[in-house]
Amino acid sequence: MIELDLRRLRFLREFEERGTMAAVAAALGYSPSTVSQQLALLEKEAGVRLLGRAGRGVRLTEAGHVLARHARVLLSAAEAAEPVMSAH
Repeated sequence: MIELDLRRLRFLREFEERGTMAAVAAALGYSPSTVSQQLALLEKEAGVRLLGRAGRGVRLTEAGHVLARHARVLLSAAEAAEPVMSAH
């Protein structure tokens, strides 16, 4: 079973929505270098390439798009659980 870090999945989801490391960094309050490092670690966790070169930037691979779709579902479930957990 693959173990994926939810924080890193959030970076991937944001990258899919925003399209650049700089935009993700600005949205989440990190440096672009940190965003890049976290996505590289997520690639290692997933065992597949999630990003590929596109000119001077990067883009999601097909596997990256698939994982980003799943990340939206997982993050939504985690966010829905927060109020329930804090009530106990």
